[in-house]
Amino acid sequence: MARFTALPASLRATDPVAFIATWFSSGLIRPAPGTWGTLAALPFAFVLFILGGAPLLIIAAVVAFAAGIWAAGEYARQSGKPDPSEVVIDEVAAIWLVLSIVPPSWAGWAIAFACFRFFDIVKPWPVSLADRKLKGGFGIMFDDVIAAIYAMLVLTLLNYFLKAF
Repeated sequence: MARFTALPASLRATDPVAFIATWFSSGLIRPAPGTWGTLAALPFAFVLFILGGAPLLIIAAVVAFAAGIWAAGEYARQSGKPDPSEVVIDEVAAIWLVLSIVPPSWAGWAIAFACFRFFDIVKPWPVSLADRKLKGGFGIMFDDVIAAIYAMLVLTLLNYFLKAF
């Protein structure tokens, strides 16, 4: 059964910090807020892909990353937690990067989603190092970008060797 995390007392759901950091409050859903945030990014990715293909997804990921540094850092400061699990803008930017290299099909996006979530959850080195050592908004955002790079490498290899897409 899903439940919801409360926002810090200093924030409302309509506050730009909360709105961006929790990606329209999807990061407040429990359990697995990162998965919910990643899922909530998919409809936007689809529209972005339709409007401008992979280049627009990459541009949007860079914009989300930049906005996420600010929003995640401010949310963390106001919550008093160094890396609040309800902050999911990092998953949004990362999944958009991953999706930029696969065709917009159910199979391609499902594999991309699973691959990214695997690396984001398992946090192999250097994802784990970035997660532990980098602080603030940049630290919250950057470990997911490294997980996205791992996912992109695996997806590229799957496509090269298995013609998966």
